[in-house]
Formats: sequence, C-alpha cells, structure tokens
Amino acid sequence: MSRIAAVAPELPAFAYTQAEITSELAPLISSGPARRSVLERMHAASGIGTRHTALPLERYRDLGTFRESNDIFIEVATDLAERSLRRALDEAGLTPRDIDFIIFTSVTGIAAPSVDALLVARLELRADVKRLPSFGLGCVGGAAGLARAHDYLVGHPTGVAVVISVELCSLTLQRNDETMANFVATGLFGDGAAAVILVGDDRAQAGPSIVDTRSALYPLTEGVIGWNIGGTGFEIVLTPGVADVIAEHFPANIAGFLGDNGLTIADINEWVAHPGGPRVLEAFADAVGLSRERFERSWDSLGRVGNLSSAAVLHVLADTMAVGVDPGSNGLLFALGPGVSAEFVLLKWAL
Repeated sequence: MSRIAAVAPELPAFAYTQAEITSELAPLISSGPARRSVLERMHAASGIGTRHTALPLERYRDLGTFRESNDIFIEVATDLAERSLRRALDEAGLTPRDIDFIIFTSVTGIAAPSVDALLVARLELRADVKRLPSFGLGCVGGAAGLARAHDYLVGHPTGVAVVISVELCSLTLQRNDETMANFVATGLFGDGAAAVILVGDDRAQAGPSIVDTRSALYPLTEGVIGWNIGGTGFEIVLTPGVADVIAEHFPANIAGFLGDNGLTIADINEWVAHPGGPRVLEAFADAVGLSRERFERSWDSLGRVGNLSSAAVLHVLADTMAVGVDPGSNGLLFALGPGVSAEFVLLKWAL
C-alpha cells in the first residue's frame, strides 16, 4: 500500500462571485439579448457562489491569441504548483530533495518543458527525480494521478511521490461561442491547483492508505466530454450524456470494485466524489443509492470554487482530511473525464 501524507489545495488570488463573472463574460460570449439571457439563467442555476480566476476579471476582455493565453498558463500554473507543493512538503515534514517521482496533470494548457520540469530548478529538486507529465485526462486526472503514484510506490516502498494538478479553466475562454456547452462551461469551471504527497509503505507517516485502485474506459463515449482544439485554443465538448454514462456504468463498477475488496457500499464512510456539477453529483448519488448529504463536501466545494477539473477531487480530499476522519474508516475517491474514463481509489484510515 501507499499512504497520503499531505494534500495542499491552492487557489489564485482573484476571486469573484458568480454574478460578477457572468456580468463580465456574458457580453464576450453572446451579443444577442435572448441568448445572453439563457446564459445568465444557466450560470445562476449552477449553485456556485464564487470562483477564482488566473487573471483579474477585466483582463479577459483583451485576452488575445491562444499563444498569449498559453504563455499566461505556463507562468501562473508554475507559480501555483510551486506554492501548493511547498505547502504540502511542509505539512508532510519533507523536503524537495526527498521527492523521487512527480506526476503533473493539467488539461487547460500545454508546456514543453512541462511545468513539473520547471519546478525542478525552482525548488532544487534532485536532478534524478522521475517525472510523468500528463495531458488529456481532464477531470479524472487528479484521481488517476493518485492511482499511478500508488502503482509506483507499491514497487518503491521507501519512496516519496507527488501528484500536482493545476487547472486554469478561465484561460480557455472562447469568445462568441453561443453553444450550450460553452454556456455551461463558463458558468461551471474555476481555476485552482493541488499537490499531494504520497509515501511508500516502509515510511512511517500519518494519513490514509490507498488500498486499491481501478480504472475504467467506456467505449463509444469519446464525444461526451473533452476538447476540440483549434486556432482559438480549447473549445469545450460537454454533453448531458455524462450523467447517462454514470447511470449506466457506475452502479456495477463501484459494487464490483468494493466487492473485490470484501466491502459493500454500506462499508464506505467517506465519499470523496469529483464535484463535476449539480447533475454529475446527483448522478453519483443515484448510482450508489445514497442521499445528497453523503456527498456534502463535494457539493460544498462546488459552491465555493466551482469545478476545478483534475484538481477538484483533490480539494475534496483535502477538506475530508482536514475535518478529521474516524480511525478504521473506509473511503472511496472517484472521478471521471474524457474517454469517458473513470478512476476509483479505495482509502483506509488506520486504527
């Protein structure tokens, strides 16, 4: 097994109410009063109170080419990644030179050298640190990062692995895009980051253990969620089919995964669900036959910061660990993203 030693969520300094964001973005997205009214109603119905942005809100009026947006992504993402990683290391009582393996995930910007490579000099990480930058996993990236870091630590029980997620969804803004997908996305996604420190089984460290993980890829769902990448950057693909995929596959997926570990849904004390949006969270609850209250931390995170893509479930994990969990508790962390793909991570808090 591996153990989660620390989780450090991070947010950009700029924070705005949902109404402020809608007021600023609506004229950039839609010029007609009728369509703008639809956008405003959709944003208001999201249940989101505030979101953070990489830039001051007025800067988005003049945000230029994809190259300009991506250059800003590299700068801001590297700063957020550094801040979250330094804080996670401090909480775990470790130093940058203790890190053996880094997984970096993002789906809202691209860089080569990747952001994790830029961190090596900034934090004076070892030159032989292993790195695995990831692009394309989308909202599932944080959960998948935990699973792949766990895989590494099973084979390196004295090792230290880091998962870093940075998503700057606001920089993917598409002007004059009056599609329903863009209306939903501009009212749902926020900017944020997180760093997670994991250690191998031979290291004495507090925190929940990862008992098992499972991946799933659902055939013929590639058009449900993702990006179309063109001259203006990232154009959102987002359909109501996300909830349908959850309803079709999650009941058997979760029951089977838990059953293989000698557990049932009734044995799970902590549900760490990706806060993908109101319909997604409702679909998760329906899939496992539980009330909304069992996913309250995910709902709370969605309301406070929006859907942070791959970082979102890591923020919920941080909230779960911060409030304290009873010894001996079982937890299930899960998320889904483009593919459509899903990741499930079984957690155990030691007695």
